Amino acid sequence: MSVPWDGGEAGHVTTSFSTPSATGSPVRLSAVSAADQPDVTPALEELYRGFESELLVPLWTEIGDLMPAHPRSRAVPHLWRWEKLRELAAQAGEIVPVGRGGERRAIALANPALGGRPFATPTLWAAIQYLMPGEDAPEHRHTQHAFRFVVEGEGVWTVVGRDPVAMRRGDFLPQAGWNMHAHHNATSEPMAWIDGLDIPFQYTSESQFFEFGRDGISDAERITPDRSRSERLWGHPGLRPVAATVDAPGTPLLAYRWEHTDRALTDQLALEEEGFGGTVEPGHAAVRFTDPSNGTDVLPTIRAEVHRVVRGAETAPVRETGSSVYQVFDGSGTVTVGDTSWSVTRGDLFVVPSWQPLSVRSEAGSTDSDSGALDLFRFSDSPIFEALRLDRTHVEGTTRS
Repeated sequence: MSVPWDGGEAGHVTTSFSTPSATGSPVRLSAVSAADQPDVTPALEELYRGFESELLVPLWTEIGDLMPAHPRSRAVPHLWRWEKLRELAAQAGEIVPVGRGGERRAIALANPALGGRPFATPTLWAAIQYLMPGEDAPEHRHTQHAFRFVVEGEGVWTVVGRDPVAMRRGDFLPQAGWNMHAHHNATSEPMAWIDGLDIPFQYTSESQFFEFGRDGISDAERITPDRSRSERLWGHPGLRPVAATVDAPGTPLLAYRWEHTDRALTDQLALEEEGFGGTVEPGHAAVRFTDPSNGTDVLPTIRAEVHRVVRGAETAPVRETGSSVYQVFDGSGTVTVGDTSWSVTRGDLFVVPSWQPLSVRSEAGSTDSDSGALDLFRFSDSPIFEALRLDRTHVEGTTRS
């Protein structure tokens, strides 16, 4: 099938790929009469046939697409309803086994503009994972950096490097790449949570590795401690263990508990009420999860945050390079991404593509939110863009950037 490549700002199509030309080349060039293109002549047609045969594409036919005035994401804004995701995951729990081959009962969000790929954005993977009572998800490891975030329930322990880590509502559980990990459900109830990984980024950059681990975890790993070994060593605010070393390319702390996240957001808003700083903007508190060993993002390719917007507050529209996935942890409100708006409630997930403006209005209250505010969990690919010095932010209507 011919796949045209838009000539961009000039508004014409001059190149297509995948369908072989008369020369057998996958590159096809068409001479087009336009102000910014060469005159259409037999000599130009002959030149283009020569380009095709040698697999060459001239920049003058592609500059509008390759070098646009601003990012134009292949992804589009989209919303997934938690109620429907959970319903389908429960059906899968009754039908689809967990074991070698499938490995995980994880159901990925597929952005409607990315050709059916299981990618939420061009760089980010998001999925709902579901584990039935007494089930184990077998051990494996991969170079993709990952995390788990729990919007409801408890009872599953993730076992990372043979360290059992409890998963409970509101907990954020990061895991740097190439760590052996498994999960086990120690209760009589199923449990669902979301997974976030940089699978699309590593897939595109062709850098991924995967390796099976043991078929089962040991009895010693099947215990259910309240605190993991990583928390006992690294989970003390502002304190770094002197004797500890960090080998993995990410945080050594395997669980960031909701009680600490909630307290930090509550305190920010209380300080604002008292006339002191600390919030992003009026009525909008936010925290970022960081590596306690060095203060950087928890994972090399993924940033994770929680935002709290008080009832009636509306955030200023923000554009950023790179993409984000949000999940409503608590409350309700209206989210606007570009020209698209949705009413959202607990558990709903939505995508913000690169350079699309995002604004949020909180309509949460005591009936639908423990905090009385709209709480949003966000993860993004910002560390990649910052490492490459491609990060850019614009806050509409303000001087913040």
